[in-house]
Amino acid sequence: MALQTSTFRAARNEKSLARLEKSLPKIFPPEVLQHARRKALIPPTPRLCVESYWRHHPVRADRLARALARRSGAPEGWEWRLGGDREDGLPTSFRAPPAPFREKKYALGPGHCCVCGQKVYKLGWHIDLWGVGAEGNKNAAWHSCCVTAWNLWTAPSDHVRHLKRLQKNKCIATGVRLLKDAEVDHRKPLFKVWRERGDHAWPDLLGFWGAPNLQVINRAAHLDKSVRETGERARSRILSESSAESAVSDGDALQASSGLLSINGS
Repeated sequence: MALQTSTFRAARNEKSLARLEKSLPKIFPPEVLQHARRKALIPPTPRLCVESYWRHHPVRADRLARALARRSGAPEGWEWRLGGDREDGLPTSFRAPPAPFREKKYALGPGHCCVCGQKVYKLGWHIDLWGVGAEGNKNAAWHSCCVTAWNLWTAPSDHVRHLKRLQKNKCIATGVRLLKDAEVDHRKPLFKVWRERGDHAWPDLLGFWGAPNLQVINRAAHLDKSVRETGERARSRILSESSAESAVSDGDALQASSGLLSINGS
């Protein structure tokens, strides 16, 4: 069975490599081509090579996507808001990363990446290696790297293997070796990011969903951290409600005193 599998794979890779070399542009990122040739199953087209490369390098894609977003900056007048209507493109929860160019009001249209706002070129690349021109690729609305970065931001647990490697397989919380039950966690909780959102510009906000704010910790440590954060959120909510009640009481007292003054004055 193993021999049959090996023979099938070799035959398939031979055909894929021939197809790839036939369709390969004169200019092509060498790192991407090296990655494709090292794959157990070689991607048969340049686009699949690019997608495979970024899919296997999510941390690198995250850094690049945030750098491209920093180059674009937030649109004038934009602010991070939540919404219940998906048609306007607003996120429904603070757990989703803010993305102004995915919002209907600020969307730049085909040829621009809906994540970072920069122009998209041939094969979903972020630089015009092939002389596409100033308009970019009008059939694309995502960079290949931004697709992978978005997947990391919205489903970090799917990339636990890469994050473990980044930490040299050690638990950030305890310093011991990561166990099989290790889980991905945000160092700074996203509810705190939402609460303090006014202190950060949009491109900097994305770092709280990316690798700089992600860690892999053992399940027991994750549970302890979650309990502490839940208690902190509860205390914050109680303080907020107490402040609101105090403001209402002060307002009632002021209104009553104003009424008393008007009666005495009459």
